[in-house]
Amino acid sequence: MDPLSASLKIAGSGMEAQSTRLRIVSENIANARSTGDTPGAEPYRRKTITFGSELDRASGVDVVQVKKLGNDSSKFIEEYDPDHPAADAKGMVKLPNVNMLIEMADMREANRSYDANIQTIKQTRELIAATIDLLKAGQ
Repeated sequence: MDPLSASLKIAGSGMEAQSTRLRIVSENIANARSTGDTPGAEPYRRKTITFGSELDRASGVDVVQVKKLGNDSSKFIEEYDPDHPAADAKGMVKLPNVNMLIEMADMREANRSYDANIQTIKQTRELIAATIDLLKAGQ
């Protein structure tokens, strides 16, 4: 595969991976206050995403792939709220292990990575167009 086509393939896989990352971050933010329905029930557990490099056999280039979707095993936050339906006998409610600062940082990083891949695609398209123009001029 030629280098320009390879760069398009790699940037496209990066965009797809960051899109999945944004979906996971959005889900975490949306569920940041989702508790259980019954006393002592577990709340929403923060989701995580891991990327890996994988050889695309058709093109022969390494592309970014979502390697694993998982759950954050950190402790839940506990808050005293005896009137809550999920409060235990002590009045404590387990809240999700979602830290909004981390989620916002992840969202910002994913957005920037997505934009960087868009710029790579734009520049590659410009190089392809310039190459075609040079080939036309040489005929």
